[in-house]
Amino acid sequence: MSSPNIYLRNLPKKYVPFQQAGIRTHQTTAHHSILRETARNPNQHIGIYYMSMVGSIFYEDQNMGSSPLMDPFYQEPKTTTIVYHTFNVASLTVNSRRWKEFMDNRQQGTVVFRIDIMAVIRFKVSTWGSKHHKMHANCDVAVGQDGSILPAWKNKKCPVYFT
Repeated sequence: MSSPNIYLRNLPKKYVPFQQAGIRTHQTTAHHSILRETARNPNQHIGIYYMSMVGSIFYEDQNMGSSPLMDPFYQEPKTTTIVYHTFNVASLTVNSRRWKEFMDNRQQGTVVFRIDIMAVIRFKVSTWGSKHHKMHANCDVAVGQDGSILPAWKNKKCPVYFT
């Protein structure tokens, strides 16, 4: 039984949550970001029930926002499901040191974010099902000054682990 494969796919331009958000130090604001990833079931005869799926965006280990990504669904063996979700990222209050780091990184042309995906899944083999498993995928992604994902970071497979 193989675990699902999660890939972070091309993100639309203007992905950087701080891009055009008007964030200043010690203030919060909201901005919409788009997450596009795929979940691949590599198993020949085993289906996967996704009971829930939540995505979170982190910058320098600060959670910028989380949101449910999809309603529950069943994934047939040897299929790929596209997860495309727009969610409102409410930024955290940013201290002046963190804001300076972000602006320096952006000025240098690369800002690295971490996308965390947590899903509760069950495997289905023939007529029996497994217990619930918490699956986690962590995907680092770097974007340039214009908010576009950098070429070296496109379509990367995200590490998956279970808790």
